[in-house]
Amino acid sequence: MEPKETTANIQKPEKLVITSSPHIHDTESVTKIMWIVNLTLLPAAIFSVINFGIPALVTMLLCIAGSIACEAAIQYWRKKEITVSDGSAVLTGLLLAMCLPPGIAWFVPLIGAFAAIAIAKHTMGGLGYNVFNPAHIGRAFIMASYPVAMTTWAVSRIGNNGDFAGAISKIGTLDAVTAATPLGILKQQGYDALVSSFGGQMEMYQALLIGNRGGSLGETSSILLILGGLVLIAKKYIKWQVPVAMIGTVGILTWAFGGKAGLFTGDPILHMLSGGLIIGAFFMATDMVTTPMTTKGQIIFGIGCGLITVLIRLYGGYPEGVCYSILLMNAVTPLIDRYIFPVKFGALPEPVKRS
Repeated sequence: MEPKETTANIQKPEKLVITSSPHIHDTESVTKIMWIVNLTLLPAAIFSVINFGIPALVTMLLCIAGSIACEAAIQYWRKKEITVSDGSAVLTGLLLAMCLPPGIAWFVPLIGAFAAIAIAKHTMGGLGYNVFNPAHIGRAFIMASYPVAMTTWAVSRIGNNGDFAGAISKIGTLDAVTAATPLGILKQQGYDALVSSFGGQMEMYQALLIGNRGGSLGETSSILLILGGLVLIAKKYIKWQVPVAMIGTVGILTWAFGGKAGLFTGDPILHMLSGGLIIGAFFMATDMVTTPMTTKGQIIFGIGCGLITVLIRLYGGYPEGVCYSILLMNAVTPLIDRYIFPVKFGALPEPVKRS
């Protein structure tokens, strides 16, 4: 006899779930990605504390705490889930701090954090909807509001002799001493004066690579920032085309037009290792939300960032232009995505029309 069919043994049909493409899902979560990016920035952040002392640490803590508090308050007010544990607010605060000079007045980082989180991020809808890089919006807001504070730079405690142990022992014992950044000296006094201030060209390159020079927290150790960026590339969180296109464009154009003796007499190494180019190219121009979706579009984006950076550095009033170049290209991203897109899967290329 066949078993009697009951409601218990009747197999229910599976629900048909209809979703839009893409249907391929990655195991990497946003939280994991954000915290790994934070970790890749940590060595350069620690070096900046060694280089500039406790004021650098205070600036970082204020930016991070301000970003977290602002994010939590807005999400609570909007009756949304509070997601500060995902690391995105921490990353915004850390990147903002890396764009600021050490020892800046305590309230300035808090204002920048508010501009980054409240204005650049949550007025657009929150994580994943912002049009502009939040950290750079915060920096630009502070730059417009407190230009003197944003252009008052502390001297490296390590100095050109690379005395790391001595710098650690001096943390908290020295008052701040201000001086111009390498790009500031280049802009105001010229290339020869800049080389002379480091004691020679090779000494200058060494200082720029290691980080024992003045500047913002993220303008210090180029080598640590590059290593952090290479980790992100290896993890496939970012594509190598964006930083290579941006840094390469700056190098080529400054070599061609950055010298006073004519074409191709500039110093590309100086410009590639100076300012916020390295941190901007690896950690800000590669933002998943504010950069084009396609590889070709990202290359165009990187070239545009490099071109605008060079125009500001060589012909503008500011010695540095990375922040504004990335923000301007963020505005162009929707246009790039509109005209640069991949061929549809399974579609054949259009035949060439012959007259």
